[in-house]
Amino acid sequence: MERIDLPPVGPTDLPLSLLEMGCSGRFELITHPLPHHQPLPPQSTLPHGLPPTSLNLEAEVEKQFLRDPAWLPIHDTDAAFQKFLKVTNRDVRVDSLLNCTPSSLHSGLSVIRDPTTGMLLDFTEVLLEDTGLSAKNSLSLQRQPGPPSESLRGSNTNYPFLPGGMEELTLDQIKKKSDLEEDIDFENDLLRVPPGLKAGMDFSDKGAKATKAEVNLMSLLSTFDDIIDLQLEAEEKEKGSESTEAPKLARTNSLEDLGIKVMQLITSDVKSKPQEDPEENKKWAIPVNITSPCEDFHKRIPNPAFKWPFELDVFQKQAVLRLEAHDSVFVAAHTSAGKTVVAEYAIALSQKHMTRTIYTSPIKALSNQKFRDFKNTFGDVGLLTGDVQLSPEASCLIMTTEILRSMLYNGSEVIRDLEWVIFDEVHYINDAESPWMTVFRPLSPRSLCCPQRGVVWEEVLIMLPEHVSIILLSATVPNALEFSEWIGRIKKRHIYVISTMKRPVPLEHYLYTGNSTKTQKEMFLLLDATGNFLTKGYYNAVDAKKERTSKHAQSFGTKNTSQNTSASQDRPVWLSLLHFLSERQQTPVVAFTFSRTRCDENARSLASMDLTTSVEKAEIHSFFQKSLSRLRGGDRQLPQILLMRDLLKRGIAVHHSGILPILKEVIEMLFSRGLVKVLFATETFAMGVNMPARTVVFDSIRKHDGTGFRNLLPGEYIQMAGRAGRRGLDATGTVIILCKTGVHDMGDLHVMMLGKPTVLQSQFRLTYTMILNLLRVEALRVTDMMRRSFSESHRDTQAHEKRIRQLKEKVSSLPPLDTEGQLSDLVPYYHTVTELRITTEALQFSPPRLRPSCPVLSPRQVSSDSVNRTFTALIICEKGNEEGEGNGPNAGALPHLYNTALFIPEGPCSHTVQKLKLQDISAITVKTLKVIPDRIIDNYNKRQQPRFRHDPPGQAISTATQELLRLAEANPGGVATLDPVNDLQLKSVDVVEGSMRLRLLQDSLRDFNCIHSPTFSEQYARVQERMGVQEELDKLLFLVSDQSLTLLPEYHQRIKVLQALKYVDSSNAVQLKGRVACQISSHELLLTELLFENALSPLAPEESAALLSCLVFTQNTQVEPHITNTLQEGIDRVLSVAQRIGELQRECGIAQSAEDFVGQFKFGLTEVVYCWARGMPFAEIAQLTDVQEGTVVRCIQRLDEVLKEVRQAARIVGDSVLGSKMEKASLAIRRDIVFTASLYTH
Repeated sequence: MERIDLPPVGPTDLPLSLLEMGCSGRFELITHPLPHHQPLPPQSTLPHGLPPTSLNLEAEVEKQFLRDPAWLPIHDTDAAFQKFLKVTNRDVRVDSLLNCTPSSLHSGLSVIRDPTTGMLLDFTEVLLEDTGLSAKNSLSLQRQPGPPSESLRGSNTNYPFLPGGMEELTLDQIKKKSDLEEDIDFENDLLRVPPGLKAGMDFSDKGAKATKAEVNLMSLLSTFDDIIDLQLEAEEKEKGSESTEAPKLARTNSLEDLGIKVMQLITSDVKSKPQEDPEENKKWAIPVNITSPCEDFHKRIPNPAFKWPFELDVFQKQAVLRLEAHDSVFVAAHTSAGKTVVAEYAIALSQKHMTRTIYTSPIKALSNQKFRDFKNTFGDVGLLTGDVQLSPEASCLIMTTEILRSMLYNGSEVIRDLEWVIFDEVHYINDAESPWMTVFRPLSPRSLCCPQRGVVWEEVLIMLPEHVSIILLSATVPNALEFSEWIGRIKKRHIYVISTMKRPVPLEHYLYTGNSTKTQKEMFLLLDATGNFLTKGYYNAVDAKKERTSKHAQSFGTKNTSQNTSASQDRPVWLSLLHFLSERQQTPVVAFTFSRTRCDENARSLASMDLTTSVEKAEIHSFFQKSLSRLRGGDRQLPQILLMRDLLKRGIAVHHSGILPILKEVIEMLFSRGLVKVLFATETFAMGVNMPARTVVFDSIRKHDGTGFRNLLPGEYIQMAGRAGRRGLDATGTVIILCKTGVHDMGDLHVMMLGKPTVLQSQFRLTYTMILNLLRVEALRVTDMMRRSFSESHRDTQAHEKRIRQLKEKVSSLPPLDTEGQLSDLVPYYHTVTELRITTEALQFSPPRLRPSCPVLSPRQVSSDSVNRTFTALIICEKGNEEGEGNGPNAGALPHLYNTALFIPEGPCSHTVQKLKLQDISAITVKTLKVIPDRIIDNYNKRQQPRFRHDPPGQAISTATQELLRLAEANPGGVATLDPVNDLQLKSVDVVEGSMRLRLLQDSLRDFNCIHSPTFSEQYARVQERMGVQEELDKLLFLVSDQSLTLLPEYHQRIKVLQALKYVDSSNAVQLKGRVACQISSHELLLTELLFENALSPLAPEESAALLSCLVFTQNTQVEPHITNTLQEGIDRVLSVAQRIGELQRECGIAQSAEDFVGQFKFGLTEVVYCWARGMPFAEIAQLTDVQEGTVVRCIQRLDEVLKEVRQAARIVGDSVLGSKMEKASLAIRRDIVFTASLYTH
């Protein structure tokens, strides 16, 4: 092929060129302008000529740093630099300074097709909405997706998606200015010189000359008034039905009539609308009836998304029907009832719909087990925990609640495709001890290893977007309906509550009193399978126990409540019980023991017991060796592993948080296969899945909850006892309570077995992370989150707002007040009277502290219960007014007047006897009258009977009434009264201040002019009515406002702390420190302060890891760690920072003391972590501390998550050295047995 030389491109030629695509022989047409009219060069994706054999370094340096120094500016005005540009042949390109991203297209093309044939007819341009939205400026689901690297976890600079049930701000709310905003005068207040510039804009009026107006069409039309009028008339005709007034058209009466009719219809619709509002009194939680069988289930769902090899129960069918309708459900059922069926159907449904499901569980171990089960069933399942990330692109993701919260706050793209979120074991949000917070049980109430999961869980529920449906799986709880009502109200969608009390395998509860071969069959039925409490069985147990007690203790079995025994004392009890159960083939057995140490001791004490066959021994040995083959040789010889291997071979095992995680998984798998016959476990085992036993034994019914010993709660007992009975294998499950030293109290047993489980309670509390995450997004407010929490669910805002509307209408309809002339001080008078009434009531109901030695009162007059007492009083009144409530014709006319004048009847005097309450007595007089009370009362009661009604009053009454009348006539202005302070000797501050205030208010009433007005009574009644309505309105407005939120004071206190530490500025805008703290899930203030004070900089990677272990370790240890000087300095630094933060919090009003804040950081594992990071084998570091191996492993695993958070925070700050140091520390601890992969995930 001949080479053709092309002439230079002419001015009329198109700038076209061919690009050869590699060696494929394919060409692409490219268009771009060529500089300086150069001819078209041959262009190819392949390099021309032979590759260079060696690079000329001088030429490379010249090319990179002189010919094209991109790192040097080309727009410098310096003369020497301009000379340099000429030497290097570089041109100044001003347009390169204008670097702005291209705006997105605001319109697109839409196809017009024939509706019948579908044939393409035309294209039309359509405007695109929301084109400028992104994850950095919008909460909308319509925004553009972020980069792929942020699709899973999101970014801390992203906005979250709009939470469901939370409305976006309206135009009026946006226009409404806050206190910090101010109006700007765009003519006078504008700044003229920008910061950093010498000159600015001149906005002054230069006196522009007014140009002569051009003649246009409108100026011509303005001369024709009738044309304009006609145009307006035509517009009014078109808008007649929408306008607020009927158009007045003189020529057409019919149209006018029609307009009036339309207006009447519109106004009547408006009036009737509030009555038809569906939102009023709406119930969001809908209980589903599961008593009748669901016979048409297969007709309604002919092609289910998932099929089971067994027939579903009614509650499962009802749940599936609701899921098919894409409704949210709350399923409450006993352990092993089959709640997992609901979760499985949701996962299958999302796979069918090609959407995604997220399953969250309270603890990581449960997540791993569920991952294995769902992976076997569905295949496309992923796992996200703090240290593991498997198949994050899967349609079903299993994760911890903290990760889901982080994804919601950070706007993860996974949320777009999300159809279901499944919350398992919902009843555990109440547990302030362990499962929802830590994997191991802390030893003190404040020992939180990670944020309390109850609050995380509530945050997640509130933050979920509208399109996500919610599935809640729980054990039976009393307030499922109330809880679902709260969720429905905040999400503005119905929640269907499906609750069943039926157990698939009924339970029988026994008391066991045996302790030897002779007495091993002493097992007494206490609660049968139908739920009947058998007192006969209880007394039989008491009698059996009494027979063996010494003479000294034979008073009664229940009084011996001390159940504290040693493992050696318990050994005969366990041996006799397990022999008995083994003979009756009632294994496997789970023995719940509420002490990790006692679990180990009990298992070791059964050295003589062997419960497995030789075949089972071989199977256990094979599985054990295979599971531990991934461990290093040294780790396989750990004392705990060797001990457990010996126990397992005999069919005995131990399960608690101190056991190594991999060992716990081996035990769980062997137990589910029926090879572990007796398992000594703590309460956490009750959360396991697919771990039912034939029998459950309670070592005790008392446990330590972090503050002290208490009996098991009904919910705890039911959850653990529910592990008894294997569905399809056992007719009934057996639950046994050991009576080692005596029989437990019958009342305690009855409450524990038949009492109601604990209600679900809100664990919502404010955290700095939550506040900062919400403050960085302007559209979300912390008060919105607080208002939607379960703790505020008692606020019936809808009912309040309805009443507020009614009261506002009532206030506007009330007649106006006359406050002119004499009545000008009527409103202040009302307020004074109201204050007087409140002060009087406060004095009357203040706790009485009258001394019996009080000189003015006799001992019998001093009452300890004067608040609830009534006083029988003889009252003089007008003749004929004996039945009246008052004591005169004008007595009730002005009840507001605190008049001290005594009543004197104008006509004949009569009397009545009435019961007075404390509030009817305003004072005690100095004067006393001698009367005979019994005779007065007897005579009065006698004359109330019809036959004695006309009898004259007795001598005692006549004398008393004459004395009262004489007293009133002698003191018409009032009788002297006892002073509460001086006479009654009430010396408390409240009473003294109240008495002084009362005297001042009574004196001030005489100074008002309004009381002399002739219309005073009428006008005062109006004021009273209006003020009563206004007070109720103000009270309701306060209740629906943010000011009534329980946590609002604490929120303001925490904001003060954040402002003092410069995490937010005075306008609550999040600063750099705040952005760093958003990345950290727990102890965010301490970590951020350490980061910004460079406290970790002088430390080596292993020392940093050791120091940060104080954030994840929560136990007290008896062993003092041996550490380096640098590490000791680091510890002192951490404690001083913690002390400073604690004191600042106290100054800002937060209740936690500085000592408590500092005390939560424990340094007991610093030496262990330091040696582990330096490569010491696990067997050796286990000797450095008294902390159990499983706890050490979990602390180091949690520490790895903290190191990742610090590394991410260091990158935000820009400290790459610290970031790489954290990475090294993380790599140093991620090894061997501590980070062995879970058996469930492989």
